[in-house]
Amino acid sequence: MRSLKLFIIILSCVVVSSCIPHKDTVYLQNKDNSNTDSLQNNLSEMQKPYRIQIGDILNIRIKVLDQKDAQIFNPIGEENLNAGSAERAYFDGFSVDLHGNIRIPELGEINVLGYTADEIRLLIEKKLLDEQFKKTANIFVTVKLAGLRFVANGEVGNPGTKTMFQDRVNIFEALANSGEIAQTGNRKEVIIVRQYPQGQKIYSLDLTDINVMKSPYYYIQNNDMIYVKPLKQKSWGTGVTGSQTITTLITIVGIVTTSFLLIDRL
Repeated sequence: MRSLKLFIIILSCVVVSSCIPHKDTVYLQNKDNSNTDSLQNNLSEMQKPYRIQIGDILNIRIKVLDQKDAQIFNPIGEENLNAGSAERAYFDGFSVDLHGNIRIPELGEINVLGYTADEIRLLIEKKLLDEQFKKTANIFVTVKLAGLRFVANGEVGNPGTKTMFQDRVNIFEALANSGEIAQTGNRKEVIIVRQYPQGQKIYSLDLTDINVMKSPYYYIQNNDMIYVKPLKQKSWGTGVTGSQTITTLITIVGIVTTSFLLIDRL
């Protein structure tokens, strides 16, 4: 029986240590104990303008004083465009080809690789004024990404490819639209795989630290992949909450005690 007691004590220590600490599940903790108000005031805007990549889809709309003159530049189905439909945005948008070009009726091919949306807008406006319209036409051009698309994998509630029709999306918004991080997900090492013209780069974010809001990767970009690693507690199978761990401990102790009693009777 002494060996049984020793086994139960050791098992209890192992199982209890397998619980996920509360601090590992809380977002935006002030880990350096600085004044929270001053920290918030000092959070600088780190996001740089997004630069267009190969495979992106642009939503371009051209308006002039007499809109009949601009019909050829705009998608045929514009009047029926469902702004919430990623599929319609794909078919009506202007895709950036492998050479970094888009093709616009009458204007031909325009290289947009590495440009921002505002730079592309100015480029199209200049080309329209040089080749198609006079200043009195009152040209108005809008250029936007046809949805911000990203992939979420790992310990999230609803993994897969997501499209959000916003200009800016931070990592918390992206994860919220992916079913949130599961209790067994590692919030301290959320991986961002980002696409660049030269290739891919990998970054790690600690979402439990309030300073993550200062990171240049706090705002996701088009074609980002978000991967949430599992915590080691998941593979142990002992439970992630206190009640689950206690239930597991009671079950194991019951099985072991019964085994020891049977051995003693033999």
